[in-house]
Amino acid sequence: MKLYVLAFLIASCAAAQDAPKPQFTARELFYSAAQAPPPAPAAAPSRPAGKKKKSATQVASKARPAPSPVPAPPADVATPTPPPLPDALPGGVHVIPAIAVTAPAPAAGPALGMRYTILRRTGAEMVEVAPDTIFHAGDRIQFSVETNGPGYLYVVSQGSSGTWKPVFPSADVEEGNNHVEGMRTYEMPPKSRLVFDEQAGTEKIFIVLSREPEPNLENLIYALQPPKAKPATAPAAMPDAPKQLLVASIDDDVVGRLRNSYTRDLIVEKVDENTQGSKKEKAVYVVNPSGTPDSRVIADLHLVHQ
Repeated sequence: MKLYVLAFLIASCAAAQDAPKPQFTARELFYSAAQAPPPAPAAAPSRPAGKKKKSATQVASKARPAPSPVPAPPADVATPTPPPLPDALPGGVHVIPAIAVTAPAPAAGPALGMRYTILRRTGAEMVEVAPDTIFHAGDRIQFSVETNGPGYLYVVSQGSSGTWKPVFPSADVEEGNNHVEGMRTYEMPPKSRLVFDEQAGTEKIFIVLSREPEPNLENLIYALQPPKAKPATAPAAMPDAPKQLLVASIDDDVVGRLRNSYTRDLIVEKVDENTQGSKKEKAVYVVNPSGTPDSRVIADLHLVHQ
């Protein structure tokens, strides 16, 4: 009898291990991860007790207020359920090569994700439009980015000149600080709009979200100022070097390396007014389902105007 029970337990465990894990869409992972605790941050270096005065162009290092409570996710994604087969997803899913349609919940830590929308001025309001909208001369455009957890956000754009220039961080927002809070909407370009002229073309936007600062972009966007000479009596640990924004261009190689390195880990979902659920929106969700502390998310926006 004992042998029978033992064999039954072994068979049950094997069956449980072989059972497929529930799969979730990018939007489901985005909102479910927003309710989970973030991964433990790396230990910060100790700082001396004295305060150091920063200039107006330097990034503010003052303590940030506690983030607002995370809002409840939409009713249709509050409790994730396994989605239908990929070819039956409502509203369609935009998937770029090497990106999966769905993924299981991460084994450790929440998934990192972003939600972005494109807005066009209609009358006196900015209204969400489909990402593949064709724009025309005189259209006034913004796009918004929302993350489901704290991290570091980088946005660069490529115009007709072919060079990439920083859009965010911006001197107009948090004195150039690019640390973002979860479930908060950031409008781009900050405090302005893109206005298309008569010349047809494509405005390319490249977005990087990471839990930790991204060195490849940090070195191009920021200039690190050397710390002042350390007095003989000062502690061994020195404060981080303050950062100043640079007016710098970024070449295709940097963007290409980032795109090729991080695309394979992502899932993408495009939703519109035809997508099932109570929340009607025109947005794109991009999620890294790994749950690792060094997770990164990237997105490419192509704003075509004729």
